[in-house]
Amino acid sequence: MAAAWSRIGRGAQLSLSQSLSRTLYEGGVGGESPAEAVSAMRSAAALSRARGQHPSSLHSLAARSAGHLLQPPSRGIVTTPARLHPASSAAVAAELSDAETREHEPVTSPPRQMPSLGPTRPGEKPRVVVLGTGWAACRLLKDVDTRAYDVVCVSPRNHMVFTPLLASTCVGTLEFRSVVEPVSRIQSALATHHGSYFFLASCTGVDTKAHEVYCTAASGDAQLPSDPYQFKIAYDKLVIASGAEPLTFNIKGVQENAIFLREVSHAQEIRRKLLTNLMLAENPGLSDEEKQRLLHCVVVGGGPTGVEFSGELSDFITRDVRQRYAHVKDYVKVTLIEANEILSSFDIGLRQYAMNHLSKYGVNLVRGIVKEVKPTEITLSDGTRVPYGLLVWSTGVGPSEFVKSLDLPRSPGGRIGVDEWLRVPTAPDVFALGDCAGFLEGTGKPVLPALAQVAEREGRYLARLLGRVAAQNGGKAHCAGKADLGEPFVYKHIGSMASVGRYKALVDLRENKAMPLSH
Repeated sequence: MAAAWSRIGRGAQLSLSQSLSRTLYEGGVGGESPAEAVSAMRSAAALSRARGQHPSSLHSLAARSAGHLLQPPSRGIVTTPARLHPASSAAVAAELSDAETREHEPVTSPPRQMPSLGPTRPGEKPRVVVLGTGWAACRLLKDVDTRAYDVVCVSPRNHMVFTPLLASTCVGTLEFRSVVEPVSRIQSALATHHGSYFFLASCTGVDTKAHEVYCTAASGDAQLPSDPYQFKIAYDKLVIASGAEPLTFNIKGVQENAIFLREVSHAQEIRRKLLTNLMLAENPGLSDEEKQRLLHCVVVGGGPTGVEFSGELSDFITRDVRQRYAHVKDYVKVTLIEANEILSSFDIGLRQYAMNHLSKYGVNLVRGIVKEVKPTEITLSDGTRVPYGLLVWSTGVGPSEFVKSLDLPRSPGGRIGVDEWLRVPTAPDVFALGDCAGFLEGTGKPVLPALAQVAEREGRYLARLLGRVAAQNGGKAHCAGKADLGEPFVYKHIGSMASVGRYKALVDLRENKAMPLSH
């Protein structure tokens, strides 16, 4: 009887292997459907139980494959199966010949494949993948035609920050919620439309030939199936608007000890540290020297952000510190360090007004170059040591590590090089805009400043361009080669503004002034 069961079992295994090979790897050639394969798998499982033995490795493979076939489809996000090949008759015979000796061996699971949002199919809308949630990206998201495109946004931040008012949140003039806007409110399709998504993740790589981007989820403390959790997204059009990073000029100690002012989290950290130092300075036993250090706020960088933050600090000291921290009010001091002129892009008369106003209300202006930053003091190039309790760094922006890692052409300053239509010339269907992009030298275009108004207008322009391309049936990958893109992008400066505190502000409406590379 046992011998008969063995012959029947091996015959069933051979039939199952051939059926499984045809169904999974040849699309059901020979008339077999997935349902028939599943039925065969279940029969093999029942047969194995009747034998009273543990399932063989082949049976385990069948059971795993049955689970894969029975799994319901998700919202277009799938796990790419491993590339396996149909087993030949000789291979099946070899498998069966030593199946008995391997029945009790543990089955090794195949390597986990990267989840993916696969390419769009015929009849589906083309997919635009947008990297970032800054000024350029959010203006594009707001204006893009979601009737023509599915939109996927990838960013480690699920909101846009209104950066001109960020300095005001550091001292409580405004609350943090006043300067943020969720991307799902900017573009509701990300939360409501099938085929459009927002992914809380960072892009780690781009394959321009395969039209894929590779991402790592910003999971934080969440428990995901793997750490890091990685996935890929296929695109028809890719827009890189990932922004820039603060410039540190490779000065030792800046990353470890300074606070930047680019995100809401930075403003929260500044407020927390400022209030903590005010309370710590009231503790008994501290020397006057230590109190002066704790309550010395140093701002490095004399651009609009540095000047506005210095003005806000000056107002905070006058308005709040003198009332709520009267015991230590005389120890509080603000110093603004700049290598050249503050607000160098503004008219000389406005610059002089800003310097006089800040000095009048207690901001100490120092011209110098920072050489090194330590936890409690700054060393300038002339050897001067400046002790501090709070250090805010605002010296402009430069290319991020992600942008540096991309194999794409470069514009002056190391940003992604684009042509007059914001396309990356060497990568079909790829666009770049905002602080991470700049015109290639061959275009003859001037270097654009890293300003919000530049990024916002680029996003608005590209949304119109993509709409024009879609109207000419060029939305899909590799289909926009002969599309009429319309007029190239032209930037016209409409003016600059900067607050200096005490309800005073500067407005420069010159159109043809020289602009800095960063702010």
